[in-house]
Amino acid sequence: MIELYTWSTPNGRKVSIMLEECGLPYRVHKVNIGTNSEQFTPEYLAINPNGKIPSIVDPEGPDGKPISMMESGAILVYLAGKTGRFLPKSPRGKYEALQWLMFQMGGVGPMFGQAHHFMRAKKDEIPYGSERYGTEAKRLYGVMNRHLASREYFAPEYSIADMAIYPWVARYEWHRVDLAQFPNVKRWYDKVGSRPAVQKGMAVPSV
Repeated sequence: MIELYTWSTPNGRKVSIMLEECGLPYRVHKVNIGTNSEQFTPEYLAINPNGKIPSIVDPEGPDGKPISMMESGAILVYLAGKTGRFLPKSPRGKYEALQWLMFQMGGVGPMFGQAHHFMRAKKDEIPYGSERYGTEAKRLYGVMNRHLASREYFAPEYSIADMAIYPWVARYEWHRVDLAQFPNVKRWYDKVGSRPAVQKGMAVPSV
């Protein structure tokens, strides 16, 4: 039984989607990052020294011993290796999937997260921040839209790259984005969102 420490954020949900897709049994531990305290307890820092979510503890690690994992992208790669699923077998396909996973980790996540902060989280909106990160968010939607013009998924097949990007795009309204302006992203978004495992993973944790 994998122990999942998470909250209702895109980074948390990409891991719960993967666990659902793989059919791995897991137990959910809610870490309410809104309190600014639960993730900094000594007990949780022993699992995730960075004090963020998500984290997992797998009692059956690669050497048969328990392993703790932090960083959502690394967790996806770990679970793909553990199950042999959702990372293409061909070297070319694998590296295509990994590059789009890194695109999410280095671009989509940080930039969309800043858009969330300036457009929603701040009590008094700061126009400069909203414009800066809103513009960058739309640029990234454009990158994805062009890439998806000639393919169904980000890699040659459905993979951890799609699972990583989907929960962030699911908040497109937070970015003040009209998906109709990015039809290839919308087609991909609707297709991925129709998967039962994605729907279940997006409902974790129940809060």
